[in-house]
Amino acid sequence: MKMKTRFLVAFLTIIIVPIMLMIVALMGFSNYQLQSLEADYGIEDTTYENLSNSIQALNQVTKDICAELHETAVSKPESFEDETFLNEINRQLFEKSSYLIVRKGDALVYQGKKNDLGSLAKKLPAYGDYNSNLDGGVYIGNDVQALVKQVDFRFQDGSKGSAFIVTSVRDAIPQVKALIIEMFIAIVFILIFTSALLMAWIYKGINTPLSKLKAATQNIKEGNLDFTLEVESGDEVGELCQDFEEMRKRLKESAEAKLQYDKESKELISNISHDLKTPITAIKGYVEGIIDGVADTPEKVDKYIRTIYNKANDMDKLINELTFYTKIDTNRIPYTFNKINVTGYFNDCIEEVGLELVSKNIKLTYFNYVDDDVYVIADAEQMKRVINNIVSNSIKYMNKAKGFISIRVRDVGDFIQVEIEDNGKGIAAKDLPFIFDRFYRTDASRNSAQGGSGIGLSIVRKIVEDHGGKIWATSKESTGTVMNFVLRKYQEVPVNE
Repeated sequence: MKMKTRFLVAFLTIIIVPIMLMIVALMGFSNYQLQSLEADYGIEDTTYENLSNSIQALNQVTKDICAELHETAVSKPESFEDETFLNEINRQLFEKSSYLIVRKGDALVYQGKKNDLGSLAKKLPAYGDYNSNLDGGVYIGNDVQALVKQVDFRFQDGSKGSAFIVTSVRDAIPQVKALIIEMFIAIVFILIFTSALLMAWIYKGINTPLSKLKAATQNIKEGNLDFTLEVESGDEVGELCQDFEEMRKRLKESAEAKLQYDKESKELISNISHDLKTPITAIKGYVEGIIDGVADTPEKVDKYIRTIYNKANDMDKLINELTFYTKIDTNRIPYTFNKINVTGYFNDCIEEVGLELVSKNIKLTYFNYVDDDVYVIADAEQMKRVINNIVSNSIKYMNKAKGFISIRVRDVGDFIQVEIEDNGKGIAAKDLPFIFDRFYRTDASRNSAQGGSGIGLSIVRKIVEDHGGKIWATSKESTGTVMNFVLRKYQEVPVNE
């Protein structure tokens, strides 16, 4: 859930839920207090109006006692002079937050409550002013605030008398006060509960992913990238976690690539150092032979010098490979593409390659099955590097007394295909998929006689692919290897005249 949606839900919840809970609480507490009202005051068929209208409820509270006084006034008026009777009535009224006053003439002869009767005594209705009934009463406001029910009668001596049931509105039905207190407490509790619940929901929705995010940042700070940041939510914080997880993956890939690069660089330095050491040692040996006079004839001197020259060429090739490797690694190979005639170009290449193979006692065969008017768009120098690297590799791993290398150029539709086959020791099936990878060497030991930097075939693949071509190899151990690569033919685009 999006944070915007989450806060909207929280806003609506904090409004709607408390209102609904307060309605439920009001109904529950009201029903409880109505039942209490019935039980404590004997009011029958109580309604919510009894709680909302305290005057009406107070009328109901003293209805039975008022009826008893009416009956007494008719049948036994002398009872109003019986203090025991009056005290009993007053006791019953006192339980209902009321009390009894009896007036004879203008004098009060019985007062059920002694305090603060001065104002009330002056405001009591006169004899006959109130048409007594069981449901009504007179409300006296201002500083008194009391409901008064009046029952008129005649004493035995004929004097006018009135019995008053006084109910203080200030001390109105305690159920109403209890309801107000309970509702106040309920409202406070509902608001606290709702707010706490929503805060916990929002806090959990934010804190849980943030805790995971904090743990993830701590891992990265400590250099640990081997973990997974699990993303469960789809809100903004979840999206942040997803972005962080993507960043972690990129960092891990970058770190692994750097480690691999460092490993390859160290391996390259080790390979180059090893392979440079061999010709340097040989050069030093032959130079020392010349200095010490071991080469005591012109023929020996010439042989030594030629050997030194060849070893220096080997060193130059290794250094060139290293220089070219750095250009590959930074994608800065200097290509110069031109339209090249296939037949003429490969004829020249074969001539150069043939001179080297003659000195190695390796037979070269060349077959060109391409028409003379076939062209390709290529960098002549870099394609020559491809052929030389493949041929050098064949020479390096030649283990036959009578070696041969066959170069064939074929026309395969929109492409020309070049096949360079040798009868060397071949490549094992397990090694074949990896021979174009950087620094991959089929000979596990650096003490092998072949040497090499291990980047020759990776350079070949890079150049061919940059020409829009493809390279692959087939091989059989102890039989030989065939290197194949294809280049797209140049085709004239017809111009509509």
